[in-house]
Parts: sequence; structure tokens; C-alpha cells
Amino acid sequence: MEDSVKKNLQKIACKVRMGVIEGTYNAKSGHPGGSLSISDLVTYLYFNKMNVNPADPENPDRDRFVLSKGHTAPALYAVLAQKGYFAEDELKSLRHIGAMLQGHPCIHTSGIDMSSGSLGQGISAACGMALAGKLDNKTYKVYTVLGDGEIEEGQVWEAAMFASHYKLDNLVAIVDNNGLQIDGAITEVCSPEPITDKFEAFGWHVITMDAHDFDSIDKAFAEAETVTGKPVAIIQKSVKGKGVSFMENQVGWHGTAPNKEQHEQAMAELSAQLKELEG
Repeated sequence: MEDSVKKNLQKIACKVRMGVIEGTYNAKSGHPGGSLSISDLVTYLYFNKMNVNPADPENPDRDRFVLSKGHTAPALYAVLAQKGYFAEDELKSLRHIGAMLQGHPCIHTSGIDMSSGSLGQGISAACGMALAGKLDNKTYKVYTVLGDGEIEEGQVWEAAMFASHYKLDNLVAIVDNNGLQIDGAITEVCSPEPITDKFEAFGWHVITMDAHDFDSIDKAFAEAETVTGKPVAIIQKSVKGKGVSFMENQVGWHGTAPNKEQHEQAMAELSAQLKELEG
């Protein structure tokens, strides 16, 4: 990846993280930890991979995105705001009664392809979208993001079996492997490991990548483009709370909003990172 492209993505990802902090702080609730761990991924997808256009959000030929781990909506909202689907100021109304941006993605919001949040259901919907694309002879891709705790859900593996059976090579599922879920470490709650072996056993082509290295991300998605006849699973090794020092690898930030002092510290850290990137 060219350095100029990478630096631009890093800047946008930093702004996405700032949007996550701003949203959850103003909501006084939400899920910053997992939102921060997927911020680089969604930035890459919306600004370097997917065929989407905020001026034509319902285009039938657009690529689709389903946030199966719907509780990390703050990251999706933040990247949609950066892309121009709605004003950044909307992020401050996250989870407010009557506001556009609710706690989980809603299909009535511009840029949202599927309502999600009930864990395990998002990938099933993504499978349906991918099969529809095949039946309609469309060339669009369907991308879905799951949590590593989410894949403890049995429905995920029913969907995995379905996708393999129908040879949905227009489907890419990304597992955010940050190692932590709401109750603790995934290895202690109900270990889904070995994740790569499980997806391979279900007939998927599996790729691993560093979730916070845009060269690694770009390489993984380039490989995904070469796969035919089977769905692709990308297992991204990530850091929960990435980008905010006191949130990184801390399970308590799965579903806790920052208070005033924490908000100020997080925004100061991210602002410093952005300034360095722009320097």
C-alpha cells in the first residue's frame, strides 16, 4: 500500500475513534472497547474497498455491510459520518430517545444495510444477501463483522455451513479477535478456539491479519479477492480499546461509557495522534 494512502486511512481511523468516544460519552452508555478494535477495519472497507456512495445509498449494485456484532455501532456510525452519510454532529445524539442513531444499527438509517444486534443473526442476514446476489447475477460483495465472543453462538455455525454449501464466494466474514467479551476472556467464558480451524472445517477459505496494520489489512483483502467457489473468513487479531491507552485490553470497557475526565483524556490522546499524522 502506498504511504500516502496508508497515512490518509490512519487519519480517518483516528477520527473514527474520536467519533466513538464522542458518541459513547454523550450517550452515557454504549460499547467503546469493541468499537475501537474495529475502527481500522471499517475505515479500510468504507474508504479503500467497498463500492458505496452516500449520494446513492440504495444503489442495487452497491457492496453490502452487515455489522453482526451490532453493539459496536459507534464505530460504524463514526465511519458513515466521515464518509458523508450524515453530519458528524449526529454522533453526539447516540442512543438518545428519538435520535437517528440508536444503540444498535437500524436499517432505516442512511448507510445501514441491516438492523443487527442480536448476536449470530447478522451473519445469517449477510448469507441471504450474498445468495440473493448470486441468484440475481450481481457482482456486489457482502462484508460482515463478527465478534470472537459472538461466534460462541450456534447460529453462526449454521450460517457458516449454509455459506459453504451455496459456495458464497461473494461473502467475506471478518472475525474481530480481540480476545475479550463482556464476561471476560473468550478462553475462559466459552472458548471458540481454534477459530481458523473451525472455519476451515466448515469449508471456508481462511486468512489472518493484523487489525491495526493497513498493509496487513490490504494484503488480506487482496487475497480474499482471488478466492472462488467458497466464502472467505478473515480472522483479525485486534486490541480491544485500541488507540486509547487506559482502554486497551481492558474487559471493563466492553460496555462502559467514559466519564468527563476519561472523555477528555481519550480525546486528548487521539487528538495528539491525529496531529502527529498530519504533521
